[in-house]
Amino acid sequence: MSELLDDFEIVVDIKVEWGDMDALQHVNNIEYFKYFQMARIAYFEKIDADGLLGDKRISPILASTQCKFIYPLAFPDQITVGVRVESLARQHFIMKYAVISQKHNRLAALGDGKIVMFDYINNIKADIPDGVRSAIIDLEKVEVEIID
Repeated sequence: MSELLDDFEIVVDIKVEWGDMDALQHVNNIEYFKYFQMARIAYFEKIDADGLLGDKRISPILASTQCKFIYPLAFPDQITVGVRVESLARQHFIMKYAVISQKHNRLAALGDGKIVMFDYINNIKADIPDGVRSAIIDLEKVEVEIID
């Protein structure tokens, strides 16, 4: 399974819970977005986003997200979610996610999210702070596309 996540520096193991399933006895689609969120927060913790952003005036927010469902998950299972930054622009970056079923040793879903830096004082998008940009580039195993 590790080769499925070779391009991901951050991986999070998550237990599939009985309550994650819907009436059709597979994991409900909304749960995948929760899995993405858990991985995204782990990424932010790894780069110390809170410490780098300091005053909390500027913060990353999720602007859009999507998921491609490849193989259904069900309880019991444990999943591994990989997250990485694929590209950086002046005011946003794109995160990629991969969800792997440990029970079936296969890819269950792929996703992405556009993360925008937002200035809550002025209620506008903001530039990614240099410290955050550097931390992302330093963390990644693969080259990050710079689209500035």
